[in-house]
Amino acid sequence: MNQASPAPRLRLSFTWLGLMPFVIFVMLFMVLPTMHIVIGAFQTRDGAFTLQNIIDLNSGTIPSSYWISVKISVASAALGCLIGFGMAAAVVFGAVPRWIRSPLMTFSGVASNFAGVPLAFAFLATFGPVGLVTVFLRNNFGLVLQRDLGFNILSFWGLTVTYLFFQIPLMILIITPALEGLRREWREAAQVLGATTLQYWRMVAMPILFPSLLGTFALLFANAFGAVATAIALTGSSLNIVPIQLYAQIRGDVLGNPHLGYAMAFGMIVVTAIANVVYIWLRIRAERWLK
Repeated sequence: MNQASPAPRLRLSFTWLGLMPFVIFVMLFMVLPTMHIVIGAFQTRDGAFTLQNIIDLNSGTIPSSYWISVKISVASAALGCLIGFGMAAAVVFGAVPRWIRSPLMTFSGVASNFAGVPLAFAFLATFGPVGLVTVFLRNNFGLVLQRDLGFNILSFWGLTVTYLFFQIPLMILIITPALEGLRREWREAAQVLGATTLQYWRMVAMPILFPSLLGTFALLFANAFGAVATAIALTGSSLNIVPIQLYAQIRGDVLGNPHLGYAMAFGMIVVTAIANVVYIWLRIRAERWLK
């Protein structure tokens, strides 16, 4: 009689051990804190379940802080997409020397992750009340940024310009592969059919790139909406945005309500999650054309 062969043993490959530091890091600093925030948003100070924290998001200055944060995110994402697309197109299609490409991509990789207190300090040292550019323009041209141009680094547009430092490089990194995916045959076919350069971009290239552009806009929106350290370090309490309100609730003061802060953080998670889902969905659609 033939004996039944023994069941195969499950072997755990040691190569998976290399992923353990990453898994532990993600669990400790992303998954568990997020779960704590979500649970805390639906709890009272005594730990009982409540929806009052979510209801309170529609009270006081919280709705206006969300609206201002949305406007800053939209403005920085739109400008980041526009400027970044122009720079990436100039490099990909040869409008600038080819040797600029490598330094630009390297700088974009670094600058897209440069945020927080160092970025806030850099812009304060440059465009602040006694910043390098501010003092230079005042002493040499008699031009005062806030008085003559209405520019204040601690204002809506000041924070938007600061965000552009990492929004533009992120746009360059994401849109460059999409621009490189435009096949030369498509342009040649359009030219054979008598299309001008403008018609090619309007009727061929832009429809193909549109999902990538819209998806990148959603990603840049989420990137700006979730930026906390830069906003707090740069504006302090001078600008009523969600990160500032959130910090005021959870920093431990007597008048603060940590669970309301959890609810505000939960709202930010929902907004950024929606933006990231839109980005992933549009990215998948765009890759169908670029394969």
